[in-house]
Amino acid sequence: MKLYYAPGVCSLSPHIVLREAGFDVTLEKVNLRTKELASGGDYSAINPKGYVPALQLDDGEVLTEGPAIIQYVADLVPEKQLAPPCGTLARARLQEWLTFIGTELHKNFSPLFNPAATDDMKNAARALLARRLPIAAAALEAKPYLLGDTFSVADAYLFTVLGWTGFVGVDIGAWPSLGAFVERIQARPAVQAALKAEGLLK
Repeated sequence: MKLYYAPGVCSLSPHIVLREAGFDVTLEKVNLRTKELASGGDYSAINPKGYVPALQLDDGEVLTEGPAIIQYVADLVPEKQLAPPCGTLARARLQEWLTFIGTELHKNFSPLFNPAATDDMKNAARALLARRLPIAAAALEAKPYLLGDTFSVADAYLFTVLGWTGFVGVDIGAWPSLGAFVERIQARPAVQAALKAEGLLK
């Protein structure tokens, strides 16, 4: 399999999950501004959406959208318990978290990275994040991971999103459980390997 990625952005989540799953994945770096591949060529020909991640499967099929990719990868290795079985309430809880992270956290970081966003837009995004982050913080006060005692793909996604806070002036110091969560996830060998491969950790 080949993962199309850009360092530190949302493609870090499937990168972590692929390593947690034990797959020997090929990485292809994408310039998100020019849509050029590190090896040459037009990324838009791989993924017309133009953004990462995209996962090219061994049969040539291309799967896009981070939450879809990480669930697909998790289901390839059920013994790793990266996601609960399909059709269970626990799986619905996983999807509940993935939806929350994607729509209420991830998307609200977008104005903070957008040079065209006004100060009012950025302040509104920070204010909304300040109302949403406590929801994740509360869930992590009584348990180490979002679903309980077992690491899941939702944790990889939340870790990725929380990694952006320091770059955009969002202080998570008010929620110690989030800081402890980031440290706990970053200590995992697969996460360390993904961060090093993307040049985010020496």
